[in-house]
Amino acid sequence: MPAPRFSIRLKLTIGSLLPLFVAILFCSLTGIYIITNRINVLAQEKVRTDLNSAREVYSNEIGHIRDVVRFSANMPFAAEAVSAGDRRAIAPFLTTLRHDEQLDLLTAVDHRGRVLFRAGNPDVFGDPLDQDPPVTRALRGEVTAGSVIYQPDRLLLEGKELADRAVIKVISTERAKPGAKKSERSGMLLVASAPLRNRSGLIVGALYGGVLLNGNNAVVDRIKKIVYEGVQFKGQDVGTATIFLDDTRISTNVQTRDGKRAIGTRLSAEVYNRVILNREKWVDRAFVVNDWYFSAYEPILDLDGKVIGSLYVGMREQPNTALKKRVNLIFGSVLLVGSMFGLAVSGFTGSHLSRPIRELQRLVQRFSNGERDLRIETESGDEIGELAREFNTMTGTLRQREEAISELNRSLELKVLERTAELEAKNELLVKTQGELVKAEKLAAVGELAAGVAHEINNPMAIIRGNAEVLLIDLPPGNPNREEAEIIAQQVGRVEGIVGNLLSFARQQRKALRRVDIDRILEEILRQVGHQVSLEGIELRRQFSIGTTGIEGDENQLRQVFTNLIVNAVQAMEQGGTLTVRTARDHQAGTCLVEVGDTGKGIPPEQLKDIFTPFFTTKQTGNGLGLSVSYGIVENHGGTITVSNPPEGGSLFVVTLPPGQATA
Repeated sequence: MPAPRFSIRLKLTIGSLLPLFVAILFCSLTGIYIITNRINVLAQEKVRTDLNSAREVYSNEIGHIRDVVRFSANMPFAAEAVSAGDRRAIAPFLTTLRHDEQLDLLTAVDHRGRVLFRAGNPDVFGDPLDQDPPVTRALRGEVTAGSVIYQPDRLLLEGKELADRAVIKVISTERAKPGAKKSERSGMLLVASAPLRNRSGLIVGALYGGVLLNGNNAVVDRIKKIVYEGVQFKGQDVGTATIFLDDTRISTNVQTRDGKRAIGTRLSAEVYNRVILNREKWVDRAFVVNDWYFSAYEPILDLDGKVIGSLYVGMREQPNTALKKRVNLIFGSVLLVGSMFGLAVSGFTGSHLSRPIRELQRLVQRFSNGERDLRIETESGDEIGELAREFNTMTGTLRQREEAISELNRSLELKVLERTAELEAKNELLVKTQGELVKAEKLAAVGELAAGVAHEINNPMAIIRGNAEVLLIDLPPGNPNREEAEIIAQQVGRVEGIVGNLLSFARQQRKALRRVDIDRILEEILRQVGHQVSLEGIELRRQFSIGTTGIEGDENQLRQVFTNLIVNAVQAMEQGGTLTVRTARDHQAGTCLVEVGDTGKGIPPEQLKDIFTPFFTTKQTGNGLGLSVSYGIVENHGGTITVSNPPEGGSLFVVTLPPGQATA
C-alpha cells in the first residue's frame, strides 16, 4: 500500500503554523500561571505590610493614652491633692481631663493603691487596687501602657455604663471552634498608668486611664482609612480591620450580609489555634464571616505577655479573582486570534513558497525528456529565485555584489558614527533630566512628609504649651519650679518655630506682589542683623547698584531669603572676616543679581550638591530648613540660587531674580 502523499504546500503550512501555535499556547499558559500566582503573592505581601501599619496605628493609640496620663500625673497640684486625700480638689481636674481626652476611665489612687476618685464613677471609692498590674507598676515608679482585660465586676467598679457597653452578644459562625458562650461580658481596654510624685520626688499615688475597645470602632476605622484609603469593589469596601477579644470580634468594620458590622462574630478555629493558642502570626487566605479574604492576624498581648486577643487586617479575595478572570480571558483571546492569524499567514506563505518549486519540478521533467537549451527564469526573491539567477550569471554578479557590500559597509559605518554621537548627546540630556526629576520627586516627597510631621507635632505641642501655661499661672515668681516651667515654654516656642519652617517648606506660599527695592531691603537687613548675630570682627562691604526701581515680588519672602543668607555668612566667620553684599543688573539677560559672600572656611566640595537639601546642615544648631525654604521662595519667584567656593576663599551665594512675575 503506497504511503499517503502530502503536498509541499500542506507541509509548509503545518511546519510554519505548528511552532507558532505551540509557542503561543505555551506562553499563554505560562503567563496565566505566573500572573495569577504573582497576583496572589502580591496580595498576601500587601496584607502582611498592612498588618504592620495596623499595628503602628494600634500602638499610637496606646501611646496617646500614655502621654495624656503621664503629663497629667506630672501636674504638681494633682500629687498634692492625692497626697492630702482631697477628693474635691482632684475631682474637677480628672473629670475635665477625662471628657476632653475622650477617655472611658480616669482614676486616682493613693500610695496604698486605694481609689481616691474615679472620674467615670465618682460614687465608688476606697476600694483597693494594689493587685492591679497597671496600678502596681505605677506605684513602683513605672509609666505603663498596653492592653488589658477587665472582668465584669471590675468594669462595674469603673461605672455601670462602661460595664453595659462591654456586653457583646456572641454570634455563632461556621468554622468557629465549638462551645461558644452566649455573650462576652469582659472588656478589652487600652490602659496607661503613671506615678504621682510630690515635690520631694516621693510617690504619693498613681493615676491610670484608658479606653474600652468593646463596640468602639474608632481604632479599626482609623486603620481602614489609613491603610486602604476607601478603596471599593462593586460598591463594597475592599479592606477591613478587626480587634478580637479571645475569639470574639469586639471592634470591626467587617460587615455581615445585611450591611451591619459583624460585632460578636467569632474567629475561625484554624486561625484561633495558630494565633491565640500558638502565639503565631497568620498570613494566608481565611474565611471571614461570609466571604474569603487575604488575611493577616497577630496576637495582642497584655502587660504580663499573655495572649488576650488578636489584631486583623484583610482584603476581599473577590477583586483578585475578577482580575485573574480578566487575565485568563485576555490570554485566551490572544491564543485564539494568534492561531487564526497564523493559520492565514501560513496558508499564504505555503502557497507562495511552493509555486517556484513546482516550476522547477516541470523544468527537471523536461530536461529528463531530452530538452537541453533550458534556462531557469524566475521573478522570485527567495532562495530558489536567487539560486536560478546566481547559476546564470555567477561571475558578474559576484563582483557586483562585493562592490555593493563594500559600499554598504562604509555607509553603515558613517551612519553608526552619526547615530552614536546623537545617542551620546541624548543620553547626556536624559541623565540631566532624570537628575532634575529625581530631585523634584525627593523635594515633593520630603515636603509631603514635612507637612505630615508638622501637623502631627502641633497636636501634642498644643497640649504641652497649655500645660506649661497652667504651670506658670499656678507657680508664683520665686517658686523654685517656675524656672523649669519657663524653660518648657521657651522650648515649646522653639519647636513651634521649627514646625513653622516645616510648613513653610511643605507648602508653596502665596506671593503678595509689589515693587520691591532690593537695595533698601539689604541695607535694612545689614543694619538690623547685629540683633540676631554678633558682628564683632566682621567688616561689612556694600556694593549696591540696582537702584530704586527694584523688581516685582513678595517683599517679606525675599527679606526672609536675604536675611537667612546674611546670617549664615556671618556665622561662617567665627574668627571674623569680611561680609560682602553686592547687587547688580544683568542687562543682557534682563535679571537682577544679589551676591552674598564671606571669607570663612567655605563649604566642602562634596557637600555643595546637598546644601539646599531639606534638613541638611553643617552647623551644630539649626534644623537644616533655612536654605531649603529660601530655595523654594527664589524658585517660586522664577529665579535661581547657587553656591560656590571662590578661589580667594569663603563661600559665595548668588540669587538671580527676574524683574517681573508671571500672572496665573
